[in-house]
Amino acid sequence: VNQQDLDPDSTTDVEDVTDAEEDLIKKCEEMWKDMEECQNKLSLVGTETLTDSNAQLSLLIMQVKCLTAELSQWQRETPEMIPLNEEVLVTLGKEEFEKLRHDLELVLSTIQSKNENLKEDLEREQKWLDEQQQILESLNVLHNELEQQVVTFSESRVFNELKTKMRNIKEYKEKLLATLGEFLEDHFPLPDRNVKKKKKNTKESTAQLITLHEILEILLNRLFGVPHDPYVKISDSFWPPYIELLLRNGIALRHPEDPTRIRLEAFHQ
Repeated sequence: VNQQDLDPDSTTDVEDVTDAEEDLIKKCEEMWKDMEECQNKLSLVGTETLTDSNAQLSLLIMQVKCLTAELSQWQRETPEMIPLNEEVLVTLGKEEFEKLRHDLELVLSTIQSKNENLKEDLEREQKWLDEQQQILESLNVLHNELEQQVVTFSESRVFNELKTKMRNIKEYKEKLLATLGEFLEDHFPLPDRNVKKKKKNTKESTAQLITLHEILEILLNRLFGVPHDPYVKISDSFWPPYIELLLRNGIALRHPEDPTRIRLEAFHQ
């Protein structure tokens, strides 16, 4: 009692330590009660195989195991009371600040790395945008040039041009046929009607013969008029030497089943 009267501050420190120890023990007892309640609930559920749908229950079981291990560790150790003086508080504060500084440095490094990546992406996108703008400008210039070169055509003008082209083609066709007829008449005339046959009993067949030009015209009209059946029956008006001439030179073809029918070779196909 005399010592307590002489040193009242030491008595106050002892009482503070005792109160802190009692508070810590109460907290541990409360945590232990919570653990027992969780254990009882889990024992009622049973030990069934967990599925994906029971992922939350599995997580709770793992947490219970971790808390149980931590509680047993705390029970084996004797809690040491930290003296509440200025030096200890300053040391703890320094440790917390060092830890916080380390965490902030990690965050800063991560943010700087992300900023570098974003900067590279921005430069790449800006380069792509510049290229697209150059292409757009080139297309606009080309569009303006084409607009200046465009000439408006009316329907009547187009119709007149087509009509003129068709007339020119028709005239060229007629000229070409006339030239072909003259060439055939000069080089492939009909046999002389005044030449008498050596055999008196043979009848003259030149009375109804047609020219090579007419034969070709018949074959040509048949080819384009009836393309699915272009064959023509060889009549008495076809002079046999002309038929043989056309067949030997590949201008005409015989029917594969009827040798009395011929057709013009389709040179346009």
